[in-house]
Amino acid sequence: MADWAPVLIGVVLFVLLSPGLLFQFPGEGRYLDFGGMKTNGKAIAVHTLFFFVIYAVLILVAHMHIYTG
Repeated sequence: MADWAPVLIGVVLFVLLSPGLLFQFPGEGRYLDFGGMKTNGKAIAVHTLFFFVIYAVLILVAHMHIYTG
């Protein structure tokens, strides 16, 4: 019986929080850009912190589990 929650949550968050896909914070010209498909180093660092915090809260604090089999 495997716990698939860390894998699935990680993949979904990675896709949704990719800088420039849905939003980019901080943006190229503005504070927040939507769907620009461009990125910079600051946006990558901020989105990495967002990913880590949301992932840690869902896995460690909320005890999310998805079991198969």
